[in-house]
Amino acid sequence: MTEASSLRGTPGYQRFWLGSTVSAFGDYFTSLAIQVMVVTTLAGTAADVGLVSGARWLPYMLFGLVAGALVDRMRRRPVMIVADLVRGGLLLVVPALALADALSIWALAGFMAVFGLVSLFGDAATQAFTPRLVPRPLLTQAHARLDQSAAVAQTSGPALAGGLVSLVGAPWAVIVDGVSYLFSAVMLLGVRLNEPRAAAARLSIWHEVREGVSYVYHHRTLAPLAIGTHAWFICNGAAGAMFVPFVLHTLDLAPIAVGLALSAAGVGGLVGSLFATRLGRRFGAGRVMVGCQALTGLGFATIATAPAGWLAWLCLGAGQFAFGLSIGAENANTLAYRQTVTPDALQGRMNATMRSINRAMVVFAAPLGGLMADAIGYRQGLYVAAAGFVVVAAAVRLTPMWGARTEVDALP
Repeated sequence: MTEASSLRGTPGYQRFWLGSTVSAFGDYFTSLAIQVMVVTTLAGTAADVGLVSGARWLPYMLFGLVAGALVDRMRRRPVMIVADLVRGGLLLVVPALALADALSIWALAGFMAVFGLVSLFGDAATQAFTPRLVPRPLLTQAHARLDQSAAVAQTSGPALAGGLVSLVGAPWAVIVDGVSYLFSAVMLLGVRLNEPRAAAARLSIWHEVREGVSYVYHHRTLAPLAIGTHAWFICNGAAGAMFVPFVLHTLDLAPIAVGLALSAAGVGGLVGSLFATRLGRRFGAGRVMVGCQALTGLGFATIATAPAGWLAWLCLGAGQFAFGLSIGAENANTLAYRQTVTPDALQGRMNATMRSINRAMVVFAAPLGGLMADAIGYRQGLYVAAAGFVVVAAAVRLTPMWGARTEVDALP
């Protein structure tokens, strides 16, 4: 790969970015539609929302480490293309279930588990592909730009999804996401990159899995980054399972309120991603991570304080804006940092190790968060999750990750 001094001069990045942007836009239609189906169409509880949400990430827990090792044995672009095509086709299952009058909590959970299995390989390949497509000095900018476009999609996507769900019904809204995956596959087909063939496997798949896990959890800064992120996902999985029922039941608002609140998160994500590169250069990836994790807690605490009436819209918007701001500023820095300190041969396993265990945390945390909310109330449960984010930030502050900087710790 020829070194480029800017993303504009990086061959293939523009197509990769456009496909990712459109796909991210479509994801909000499925995410909102599935949760609305559980709560309204199927009269589900917060525990049911958590069950369906957790099923989406169950394959990451069961097969994530193996997927990372397999991706390191393959060229990554073909895996991404196949995953997009399969996901596009799978999303037709939901309206088919609706037409057959076969929608149920368990049917949706099963669909999400299959969808998650395909996404596992697509995501592992995507994160391992980016350092091959983009020179390492440009990784933070590359991830920030992806975050910016995803934030723009989130700003309009949830609001449009909420309106479409209200207009045609939740099962039909997911078709938009199916089309977005097909578009992403077409964009990737046009990316020209001579990926090296993986060397013939010399070790067993389990040895390679252990090698990837060992690299992450014995690394001076990747280990606390990984553990802190796992804990963040526990809190976020619990809070996410409570958010939609809290808005629809406790605050008695329509699905459009969920969409508009998530749009505010998109605005926050855009603002955060616009400043992500500068924040990383000024403070370092570690300090940005800690500050953003604490800000996430503040965002959910603001949501939990929402009263009934019109002030609820203000609190939901402000809380989601803070949530999006924290993710927009942190994501590019932590992704670029971990990819910069990891050799190419371990990229798939490193990313899959961290991502699969992150999602495994959601598998447990989402249902438990729902059960907690059903037991003590949605508002009180959100306060507990908010406190958890702050505790996680304080713990990471005490580790070597606090002083981590991409430009200092980069591999030669």
